[in-house]
Amino acid sequence: MTRVPPLARRSKTLSASLGLGEKLFASSEERRFAEAIESGLDEVEAGLLREVSFADDMADVTSRYLLEAGGKRIRPVLTLLTAQLGEGTNDAVITAAQAIEITHLASLDHDDVMDEAEMRRGAPSAQSVWGNSVAILTGDLLFARASKLVASLGEGAIKLQADTFERLCLGQLHETIGPRLGEDPVEHYLQVLADKTGSLIAAAAQMGVIFSNAPEEYAAPVVAFGEKIGVAFQLIDDIIDLAEPEASTGKPQGTDLRAGVATLPLLYLQRAAHGDSGSAELLHRIEHHVDVFETEQSVSPQHDEAFALAVSELRRHDVTAQTLDEARRWAREAVEALAPLPQGPVKLALSKFAEAVVDRTT
Repeated sequence: MTRVPPLARRSKTLSASLGLGEKLFASSEERRFAEAIESGLDEVEAGLLREVSFADDMADVTSRYLLEAGGKRIRPVLTLLTAQLGEGTNDAVITAAQAIEITHLASLDHDDVMDEAEMRRGAPSAQSVWGNSVAILTGDLLFARASKLVASLGEGAIKLQADTFERLCLGQLHETIGPRLGEDPVEHYLQVLADKTGSLIAAAAQMGVIFSNAPEEYAAPVVAFGEKIGVAFQLIDDIIDLAEPEASTGKPQGTDLRAGVATLPLLYLQRAAHGDSGSAELLHRIEHHVDVFETEQSVSPQHDEAFALAVSELRRHDVTAQTLDEARRWAREAVEALAPLPQGPVKLALSKFAEAVVDRTT
């Protein structure tokens, strides 16, 4: 008997959090729509555990590690949602949703190696448990499993996955090397987010349209929605990274800053520092702390406290409010991209999801 991970038993809660609950949908038709999403999520969850299982004991443990740690399953939800624009959930839609989520899990294993992240989803990251080599190889195994699933869906799906994977890699590459001489750092960063986060979310939405045999003209709107909401989602993560230590973020305060990642609040602070001495002083302190984290094998509790104070100041600075405004702009444009879609529960749910993305800081 297939063992369903704990998150599957929380699918109704997950669906409600994305705007698919009874409070949003009042009619019997809309309730059937919500039930179809939740039922599809249960199928996806059961299949995910099956697909990331390996006969090799070590591979089996490491591949299931992130899956069983939880996660919101946003990408499979979007695939199931957009499938309702066509024939609804079918075997191909379920397979596509699973392939997208496994691709996402693989990319997280690789990202944690690149970022030297110690935590993921409230648990130690795979690279901190088993080391970089095992984490990289686990990500490769997961990419292989995702590719097998996509191959069963035909040549079009293979090309879509390859194009998406290319953008994921380019996004990571561009983040690693940074902006070129003369390139605007903010524009560079937003493009990185579009490639690293937006492309996979867009692919998830597109697969729902394709494999439910929905009208072809619905593909472009959901792709635009997916990419824009992916950028908004990551910008909100930039703000959450500055949250106080007691907040339930699953990782310590200022994790991205510690790793030397120039998130949008920091990029805006760099701009503000050119004309404001207070901003320049705060930027200097943050950069000093980051240098210490990068060069010292261990740091004192006093240094950690000083860094936490600087991060808290950054959270209260106007640049963080500007980041929130930018996230709201991307979310608003994501909803505007849905204009060609017919009125109904799909459009309503996607719009509600965009609202939920930017409300995560409140």
